Amino acid sequence: MELFPTALADRMKATALELAVLAGHLVLYPSGLLGERLVAPGPAPGADAPPKTGPASRPVVLLHGFVDNRSVFVLLRRALARHGRDRVESLNYSPLTCDLRAAAELLDRRVTELLARTGHTEVDLVGHSLGGLIARYYVQRLGGDARVRTLVMLGTPHSGTTFVPLALADAHPLVRQMRPGSEVLRELAGPAPGCRTRFVSFWSDLDQVMVPVETARLDHPDLVVENVRVSGIGHLALPVHPAVASGILRALDEESPAADARDGATGASSVA
Repeated sequence: MELFPTALADRMKATALELAVLAGHLVLYPSGLLGERLVAPGPAPGADAPPKTGPASRPVVLLHGFVDNRSVFVLLRRALARHGRDRVESLNYSPLTCDLRAAAELLDRRVTELLARTGHTEVDLVGHSLGGLIARYYVQRLGGDARVRTLVMLGTPHSGTTFVPLALADAHPLVRQMRPGSEVLRELAGPAPGCRTRFVSFWSDLDQVMVPVETARLDHPDLVVENVRVSGIGHLALPVHPAVASGILRALDEESPAADARDGATGASSVA
């Protein structure tokens, strides 16, 4: 007879990992408070120069979650750099932001500036938790699908989360926007015909912030989506776990755009 059932042992391991990630992140957090130095522009493309295309050349913009900053992506950035992604930038939105839509508008301006500065025509986005919702709002509601090839979301509450501690902070507008049935979530659940971006949503079976855990799955009839189930990893570990990083790299390397896929296509896969 097992002293601890497997499910309980897995949860204990995930909790221990979450605490280790939290401790490390608290050390790094001050380093991410200031915005990063933006990459210098490359040579201006000539009039006859073809647009820069291909997965390895596309810039990547990283978007953190609630009360967080760009320091959460330290390890992911290293993985992207080793994989040949040399145009990776993180966007810090203000902790005083009170509306997800305002953060999405900031992302819109940042992507516009990045494309003008680098001469690229498309970017990829990676958002953790609330950052995934902000990026999704930009793509679906602000025309970002014209500029975003792939949007990867990590532990994002697509249907809202009922995580109990969030109720204690329910006075914050961003928290209310992440609750089930919020106006913003109803907007995102509405029609999105012709959306050209490919969506990849990582959700974990041991994510204690996503309640229920399936809320981090994205199901929408108008979107091309791949839902990736992650086993044995908590919410905080999603942006730093090597298995998830490998899954992100594979997702960003996928060259089949939404326009080439069937309407409303939904796939599923998993990482351990």
